[in-house]
Amino acid sequence: MKKIFLSVLPVMAFTVLALKPAGEPLPIGSTIPKPEIKMKDISGKEVSFKDATKKNGLLVMFSCNTCPVVRKYQSRTNEICKYAADKQIGVILLNSNEGSRESGDSYDDMKDYGKENGYSWSYVVDRNSTMADAFGANRTPECFLFNKDGKLVYHGAIDDNSNGPDEVTRKHLRIAVDEIMSGKDVSMKVTRSVGCSIKRL
Repeated sequence: MKKIFLSVLPVMAFTVLALKPAGEPLPIGSTIPKPEIKMKDISGKEVSFKDATKKNGLLVMFSCNTCPVVRKYQSRTNEICKYAADKQIGVILLNSNEGSRESGDSYDDMKDYGKENGYSWSYVVDRNSTMADAFGANRTPECFLFNKDGKLVYHGAIDDNSNGPDEVTRKHLRIAVDEIMSGKDVSMKVTRSVGCSIKRL
């Protein structure tokens, strides 16, 4: 029995490490962390948050290829990313699943997924989950919206229902975009992200 227990310890340890949570999430009002660090985009270019930012701000979304919740949200992800881009808000998606690069979240998988879903914005590899740690991100999808001054004004979910678009009663992220575009304070600054855990090493 002791031998069996000892043999499972490494597996248990790996599982705990892979699901290791980040620290506290980035507080509202924070500036964009590590804005000049370059990350490999599915286009083959190296892109930073500074590169991706447009005149009215930046939408950062932690995402992936493999999470069932990300896939459920895919049409809504495309919708809000296009909406933000049309408002001159930069868009960048990050794949921080360092623990599952060999099982669906490799760079080549990301290129295929981006092409399949018609991504016209940056989708980058977050090596060693560096940016997920800097943002305190733990889920996919998980969103961080920065205004034209580079200040975090919203953190959380795309909307209030992960089941499907027909059951949504509040589009949190779209409302936040509309509010910053009209010069208003964001009325709901933080919501709870629902999705898969980021697979860290």
